[in-house]
Amino acid sequence: MSDGQIVAVKVLDLEVGGALNSFDTECEVLRNVRHRNLVKVITPCSNLDFKALVLEYMPNGSLHKLLYCRNHSLDLLQRMNIMIDVALAVEYLHHGYSEPIVHCDLKPSNFLLDDNMVAHVSDFGIAKILAEYKSSTQTTTLGTKGYIAPGKLKSIP
Repeated sequence: MSDGQIVAVKVLDLEVGGALNSFDTECEVLRNVRHRNLVKVITPCSNLDFKALVLEYMPNGSLHKLLYCRNHSLDLLQRMNIMIDVALAVEYLHHGYSEPIVHCDLKPSNFLLDDNMVAHVSDFGIAKILAEYKSSTQTTTLGTKGYIAPGKLKSIP
């Protein structure tokens, strides 16, 4: 940036189905939430042919990179601190904001690590805001396929 700040830019491929909805959802979710363990959006950039988010740069990359790269390793304390950071972010999304937010795609590649190894949850493109005025909201399985225990998918009051 002109002030010397280093940023990351997430550019959406508008030819991919759902990219516009993903951009709109991410902007809506991140517009008002503030927490030290959520990625900070500096500004959205949008016109008819281009959609991007300017994000705070995370120099240590994603947790996925650190877990599966032979050149990096995390000790037990670092792993515990990352788990606590993610848990605090999820707790804030579910209980610390006026309307609960369900991320829908929690995975190691969506946990970004700053220069102090503090985890920040990112990628809110398929998140769901559970509006208070609705009597119930049905969440569907979105994002990365994984194991879900039987009986865990149900209506959320």
